[in-house]
Amino acid sequence: MNRIVTIIATLVVTIGIDQWTKTLAVTHLKNKLGDSYLDGFFRFIYAENTGAFLGQGDDLSDTASFWILKMLPMAVLLGLLGYLFFSKELDRISTFAFALIVGGGLSNVVDRFLNNGAVVDFMNMGIGDLRTGIFNFADVFIMVGVGLMLVAQFWPQKKITNESEPVK
Repeated sequence: MNRIVTIIATLVVTIGIDQWTKTLAVTHLKNKLGDSYLDGFFRFIYAENTGAFLGQGDDLSDTASFWILKMLPMAVLLGLLGYLFFSKELDRISTFAFALIVGGGLSNVVDRFLNNGAVVDFMNMGIGDLRTGIFNFADVFIMVGVGLMLVAQFWPQKKITNESEPVK
């Protein structure tokens, strides 16, 4: 039961923070120049991404965009959500990581359905001309989830042995 609560809470918080900050971005950044902090290292700037990662695929037809950028990700995310709820193989870190990935992904797909195929992005980081693409909190949650998955894969695991079996 604790695992289910962790999954649902992570999804609700992830989607809630992402959608709330996107609403703030629309309200305070849309049609404005944006703001810069830490000597230009961090910028708030409004953008709508009609493509996938870094805008790739933004020139797809409406039909292709619907299937490739809305329905395919939704199907994959629902499959991952099912795996997340029913897999007995995931440890706590992997469960939390998968929930972050699914929550971020679902929030971006919800954005596509609510915003005529676009995802609201509003953050950018970098030094000089070396900058990230413009991103949102869903993207941050996805990247943190991927990072946690990598840590979980390489973190030393304690081996549990049956005491009646001799250890070799």
